[in-house]
Amino acid sequence: MKYTFTKISLFILLAVLLASCNAIKRVPKDEHLLTENTITVDGEKITDQRYYNFLYQKPNTELLKAPFRLYIYNWARPNIDSILNVQRAKDDTRRSFWTRLLSRKQVESFRKFKKDFNSGIKKTGEAPTIVNEILTKKSANRLAKFYINNGYFNTEVDYKIKRDSNQRATVHYNVIRHKPYPLDTITPIIASPVADSIYHVHKNESYLIKGDPYQKLNLDRERARIEKLFRNNGLYHFESDRIRVKVDSNNTGHKSNIEYFIDNRKETIGDSIKDFPFKVHKISKINIVTDYGYANKNSTYADSINADGFNFYAYDRIKYRTNAITDIIPLKPGAIYRDIDKTQTLTRLSRLNTFKYPSIIYQQDPADSTGSDLIASIRLTPLDKYKLRADFDVSTSNIQDIGIAGFGSLLIRNIFKGAETLEISGRGSLGASDDAANDDDSFFNISEIGIDASILFPRIFFPINTTKLIPAQWQPSTRLNLGLSVQQNIGLDKQSFAGGLSYNWTPSKTNTFTFDLIDAQYVRNINSNNYFNIYRNSFDDLNTLATSNIDNINPDYFQADATTPTLSIPNGANSFINDVTNGTVSGFNDDEVSEVNAIRERQDRLTEDNLIFALNFTYTYNNRDNLYDDTYSRFRTRLELAGNVLSAAANIANAPKDENDNSRIFGVVFSQYAKTEIDYTKHWKLRNDNIIAIRAFGGLAVPYGNANSVPFTRSFFAGGSNDNRAWRAYELGPGSSGAPNEFNEANMKLAFNVEHRFDLLGFFEGALFVDAGNIWNVFDNVEDQNSQFRGFSSLSDLAVGSGFGLRLDFDFFLFRFDVGFKTYDPSLETGNRWFREYNFSNAVYNIGINYPF
Repeated sequence: MKYTFTKISLFILLAVLLASCNAIKRVPKDEHLLTENTITVDGEKITDQRYYNFLYQKPNTELLKAPFRLYIYNWARPNIDSILNVQRAKDDTRRSFWTRLLSRKQVESFRKFKKDFNSGIKKTGEAPTIVNEILTKKSANRLAKFYINNGYFNTEVDYKIKRDSNQRATVHYNVIRHKPYPLDTITPIIASPVADSIYHVHKNESYLIKGDPYQKLNLDRERARIEKLFRNNGLYHFESDRIRVKVDSNNTGHKSNIEYFIDNRKETIGDSIKDFPFKVHKISKINIVTDYGYANKNSTYADSINADGFNFYAYDRIKYRTNAITDIIPLKPGAIYRDIDKTQTLTRLSRLNTFKYPSIIYQQDPADSTGSDLIASIRLTPLDKYKLRADFDVSTSNIQDIGIAGFGSLLIRNIFKGAETLEISGRGSLGASDDAANDDDSFFNISEIGIDASILFPRIFFPINTTKLIPAQWQPSTRLNLGLSVQQNIGLDKQSFAGGLSYNWTPSKTNTFTFDLIDAQYVRNINSNNYFNIYRNSFDDLNTLATSNIDNINPDYFQADATTPTLSIPNGANSFINDVTNGTVSGFNDDEVSEVNAIRERQDRLTEDNLIFALNFTYTYNNRDNLYDDTYSRFRTRLELAGNVLSAAANIANAPKDENDNSRIFGVVFSQYAKTEIDYTKHWKLRNDNIIAIRAFGGLAVPYGNANSVPFTRSFFAGGSNDNRAWRAYELGPGSSGAPNEFNEANMKLAFNVEHRFDLLGFFEGALFVDAGNIWNVFDNVEDQNSQFRGFSSLSDLAVGSGFGLRLDFDFFLFRFDVGFKTYDPSLETGNRWFREYNFSNAVYNIGINYPF
């Protein structure tokens, strides 16, 4: 009965869908639905989508060759208002029936809901594109204009509409370009001698070159170049509308002769208009108001300072060191006016995160009789000196039954009068857990607290002057940070301290450098005896080995009250490991001994205290213009070196060593390794807002000197919503080992991703993706061959996942739901790795915010 009902429901749903899948359902009787546009240019069919974007009418968008949005639109009633009005005018009998069941107000509310729902369907769908000959003519004219603007002045475009008996039509555009008109003579006629002189100094930078094809785009570029050139060379009053262009192609032998005129500035004086030749303006004075506001704009200044030619004013008192502002801005007294100086001054002042909407006003200096001097007034409105923020959260997880967390931060601006920003933040949480490691009977028995402090300097904070190496126009900054956190009854009860000194500078819009001179971290594991309670996979493997040879194992190693033989934690498990590794227990073969050794090595690595003292260098290239630029690339590379300074200090101080001949500082074996990462991302925007995104990542961390492994916090993992989405985080790799641990990590990683993103309905987006990658151990102390990278043959361990995603784009953020299927699983037997678990029951469901890359 259950299956019969399901079949009937599916049949009804299919019938409803088929009824709406008549594409011409909403096409008027004598009209035709546009199904295809074609363009031929000089007899050759065009496939480049850019040319089809010139057409005013396009076929309805399709997904999998079907116009689904048109089908959705067809679900809606075209005359819903008339239908509702007829319902209202029905006889009183029917109306009184509904008003007896519902109130009249409720009936009207339901009708309004029907109307709004109908409108929502229309907005989600897409109205049929009905062939319109007027728009077709305009499309032909637009195509002709495009080719004319590219030097084919005699272009002819005609079109043909082919209609069929099924109310469908195609439109074919035929373009005949004829012979092009390349550039020949290029003659600038500039009225102002000063402007003419500046132009000729830079004429080799022109976009107009004799013999090149005529392109209106290059004319526009040349106009913009001249405006930028003049306004960056002192011509304050110059505007692009002073440029007039004349193109002559009559009787020129299919050549384009260009004349462009640059007129003098015109100004109305009384009843007459006079010409004024352009002149070079310079900045005679720079006034900086440090507490400007609309409320006090007519008040008298209460404080003023003159520093290096800059005049500082304040309505209250000047609260900033003058060089904190003057050192970072390119505007200087006595310099010529330049647009670029104005733009960079505003940008750098905004990046201080100290002022609100900085502005610059230029006025003619009344003391200058020539009219060449300008006074620049910089108006700065301070942001609030103090900013307090607090958050509160209640959650549940696999660690705690219920948790209460709080976060608070205090931001203090201009703390040392140099536009510095200090932020102090604290976080704390209490949780209730039945699995806590202590016997405390209180309800809240786990906790974590942390405090962080950071200060940002808007310059390079260093004993040596670095302005020649890193000039102010690169917008350098320095960040100093400290952090402390303490856990109780969580995992190994980590106590950690971190500190850093980081420098950042941006030489250009696309290039950013970050240098971490100090990246220090100390992690102390207070409750290492809780290891096997956390890493249950390791314990289960260990317990299986012990029970398989139980007759040779000391019975005191097992829990006394367990229903099945189970090693006690920590004493029984640790004693069993010692017996096996020391050879004091018999009955285990070499492979089993190796497995116990591997468990011991991982336990030692994850429970040992860590001391990391590293320096990092990161370079980032990003040519994305803004948030709406969907065709861009991003490249990031990072180099990290850890332990070299501590190694030198240990050698000088003759620091003590442990049983493995590793040096200790403050009683801790410090980490020493070299780590590098390369990350490349590329996006292409295609037709109809389709986007192809790819990413490639490679990382390697090599221990050396005082270490034979990389700290857990600095290693790599695979899987997760931003990596290979067919595996959960930490559940992929290493290599073909099959993720034997709870948190699988290694010191080498490769990852490759490709994703096709497309619009679905309204703010819903879809995605199809393929992810590939894995992690491996290399140059460290892991002996498992399945986990090791052994050359090109190990590339067969690259796991492949594929799937689809649904995204909700809310403009300010994007909610992402991705389903990943294991397409190629290297942990399975060779020859049995493809599509073995390619189903929804073995799929991984990922939730994320914003795009994965």
